[in-house]
Amino acid sequence: MAKLILIIASQLLLLAAAVSAGNGDDFAKVIDRKLLGLRKEKLTFFRVYWHDIQSGSNPTSVVLRPPLSNSSFFGAVTVIDNRLTTEVSVNSTLVGQAQGMYAAVGQRDASALMVMNFAFKTGKYNGSTISILGRNAVLTKVREMPVIGGSGLFRFARGYVEARTMWFDQKTGDATVEYSCYVLHY
Repeated sequence: MAKLILIIASQLLLLAAAVSAGNGDDFAKVIDRKLLGLRKEKLTFFRVYWHDIQSGSNPTSVVLRPPLSNSSFFGAVTVIDNRLTTEVSVNSTLVGQAQGMYAAVGQRDASALMVMNFAFKTGKYNGSTISILGRNAVLTKVREMPVIGGSGLFRFARGYVEARTMWFDQKTGDATVEYSCYVLHY
């Protein structure tokens, strides 16, 4: 009898081990959001000014790959580390940096693929970021691009930004763009 119980117990253990080994479906599980400190979701609005400086001895925007032709900007890739300020003036209060890149993707229109993080450096949001990825039809008065994520206080962020060109110098390529940001986060 003891031998039979031992055989049944070992087979049950073997069956349990086989079942727990699974088929790979157990790599993910639902967890309570409170374990990550996530509480009520809120909507934050802020407005910053993005300064794209291509001219001078210390540009914040550098063309890595020039356009394919002189008649279009298509194919140009630009890397940025642009100032984000509280006012239109480039010398106004610095709140962060826009770091990333944009690529001219429109063959027949002036549009760019924007891939950038707004990295905040001051106040409550110091060390936090939002990530923006989307199409920017640069000659349109108001352009909308999605916020696809964030970090720090903007962890699990989503939302959108509206971009409006405030100033553009055709000779140098320098520009100031207002970004109105609407961000849902915890």
